[in-house]
Amino acid sequence: MKTTYKILIMGASYGSLLASKLLAAGHSVKLVCLPAEAELINQEGARVRMPVKGREGLVEIDTRKLPGNLSANGPGAIHPQDYDLVALAMQEPQYRSPGVRELLDAVARSKVPCMSIMNMPPLPYLARIPGLAIDGLRSAYTDPTVWDSFDPALMTLCSPDPQAFRPPEEKVNVLQVRLPTNFKAARFDSDAHTAILRQLQSEIEAARFDAGDGSKIELPVKLKVHESVFVPLAKWSMLLAGNYRCIEKEGMRTIKEAVHSDLDATRSVYNWVAELCKSLGAAESDLVPFEKYANAALSLASPSSAARALAAGAPNIERVDRLVQAIARQKSMHNDVVDRTVQLVDGWLEANRQKAAAQSGALQGSADKSAVCKA
Repeated sequence: MKTTYKILIMGASYGSLLASKLLAAGHSVKLVCLPAEAELINQEGARVRMPVKGREGLVEIDTRKLPGNLSANGPGAIHPQDYDLVALAMQEPQYRSPGVRELLDAVARSKVPCMSIMNMPPLPYLARIPGLAIDGLRSAYTDPTVWDSFDPALMTLCSPDPQAFRPPEEKVNVLQVRLPTNFKAARFDSDAHTAILRQLQSEIEAARFDAGDGSKIELPVKLKVHESVFVPLAKWSMLLAGNYRCIEKEGMRTIKEAVHSDLDATRSVYNWVAELCKSLGAAESDLVPFEKYANAALSLASPSSAARALAAGAPNIERVDRLVQAIARQKSMHNDVVDRTVQLVDGWLEANRQKAAAQSGALQGSADKSAVCKA
């Protein structure tokens, strides 16, 4: 008899892509998100649009029409022990937010297996990699203490290779996929927990979507489960060679430009990060060849999410750049381009924080003046 799982996903933006795959396989999904998002998703479901080979335009998936059940709620209404699997789909800085922080701690204490689909691997996952001095990596995290309650054996990492974004002109329940590659997950320590992932992999592979024209089609973006803990780390080369190199001193460029404006420099960074991964124990087969990544980057005609966040004034972003730099130092490795990238990101963040502080001070001064006038 088929086991139907209850799966909690923290984060309704990128998380809705994973949710759509789990719902197509017939499972029950709860999204954790802001109240306005939850209300909209509970009323109208989520919409995921993606390109499908052989079809013109984008195929839209309305989650209300999928076999599984989708609902959404705020963090305060969630009891993690009610679920079989938890997926982490928020940006790393968000986990220190009030309400989210407490839910994350409850997830850790529930002992429910947890799969991260963040670019920034949770600290307890890195603890599964032999030889890493985890304490030396904590400074790369916005607030490393949020991970302290987790058992590394209950944490795995799934590389968020599919590229997606929320179209700014659409409602917040719409997600558009621009690069429909696969999620690549490492196994859990436990065979029983890994078996959950393997069942999901098989059922997502077998699912077919009713395209509304009488045809049942196979959709891209599958879940692939790997024995090696290093497979999800293949994303690091992509992030350091492309995503973070969108960030320049005076502005942002697209991922395509970051990769292809100087392909030799990009290849050098990409291969250096790959060598770092191999120094940790990764096999060549765990990694993605540079040519495959460079070809995929041709379709990425907008800046990365990290670059867009910095340009919009974010005071914190995921710092995979700083994490990779810190791990490299443990291996007595360094790369000038990576060091420059870290400095650029540091500079943007410092400027954004100063601007936010100045705006906060101006608002406070205005409020104080108003209070004096009223008095």
